Amino acid sequence: MERGNSKHGPRLDEQMDREVQGAVQGSVGGRAEEWRDPEPAGEDQPGLTRAPGNDTRTGVPQGMTSEEVEARSRLGRFIPLSALPGDRDGLRRSAEENEAPDDILAQLDQLPPGTQFQTVSEVWAALGHPNETRRW
Repeated sequence: MERGNSKHGPRLDEQMDREVQGAVQGSVGGRAEEWRDPEPAGEDQPGLTRAPGNDTRTGVPQGMTSEEVEARSRLGRFIPLSALPGDRDGLRRSAEENEAPDDILAQLDQLPPGTQFQTVSEVWAALGHPNETRRW
């Protein structure tokens, strides 16, 4: 049994199917049509920008450099949430189980013994590195 619409014929049904095929199947063509692009700003209007006015945020939080953010993130990749809160020995054991490289294990060895760390940021600070001074 074929599905159809009694309001119009099969030719129009097929045309309508083709028009929505990109949106339904997620393939190329759904939003790629030129007529879907927004119109450019007029001569007397300002051009579009990606950032709202006076939004000066960057990808790095205040108080840290991008290298420090990357290094803290790398350290955190080898400390699972299940290891926190934890002390130096527990964090090192978890990092070894996660196949941490030698430089990460050496950093964890520098932590003071007997101190419980709640977050990776606390571990990072105990290693003498700065954390962000303000969150977004």
